[in-house]
Amino acid sequence: MKIMSCRKGITLIELLVVITIVAILATIAVPIYTGYMVRARRADAKTSLEQLRAAQEMRRAEYGSYSTSLAALQTSWGAPATTVGDYTISLAATATTFTGTATPNKARQTADGALTINQDGTKLPADKWAK
Repeated sequence: MKIMSCRKGITLIELLVVITIVAILATIAVPIYTGYMVRARRADAKTSLEQLRAAQEMRRAEYGSYSTSLAALQTSWGAPATTVGDYTISLAATATTFTGTATPNKARQTADGALTINQDGTKLPADKWAK
């Protein structure tokens, strides 16, 4: 009679199959995760621009005109900081109009592009605000 020996461990083929499966899963998961992180960072910028718009509207309700100074809005009306996450917040304003812009300041977010909002609540680019 032949006695069967017990095998312990794994073969090279089994190891290669597992490595291949992990590599396939990684190639699917990494781009999805990267896209998720870009959208999450964009959400910080969108929130800051909405805060800027709210601060401008509060100031206009009290003084009858928009502020031309982001620093004044930050100290008196609760506007966001100049740098928020991966974006730089800027303001272009007159007494009757304003445009707030969030511009990416880090390479990992640059491809996403800038976001803007104005006194009418127009948000551009629309596709970036919708997501």
